[in-house]
Amino acid sequence: MRAVTWGLSLLLIAGAGRALAADAENGETLAKRWCTSCHVVSDQQRKGTDMAPSFAAIASQANFNEEKLAFFLLEPHPKMSNMALSRDETKDLAAYIAQQKHHH
Repeated sequence: MRAVTWGLSLLLIAGAGRALAADAENGETLAKRWCTSCHVVSDQQRKGTDMAPSFAAIASQANFNEEKLAFFLLEPHPKMSNMALSRDETKDLAAYIAQQKHHH
């Protein structure tokens, strides 16, 4: 019985760790819902606007910082005043943007 309890405890700890990590897959969903009208959010997207940098360009900036980007996304976004993301959503979106560096 003790081994079962110990194994269950490890599973719960592992699950809790995952819950705290940013979810780039959810970030992709958010990007496709909120960001594609201005930004090119993936290498599958063909057009955005000339006014907004692609996510790959953002991620490739020398001073790119995922945590600072997540914090920035909590503020009202220019031209997107109706975009209100939770703290977790901004972390997810920033994690997704960070992955786009490889697609530049």
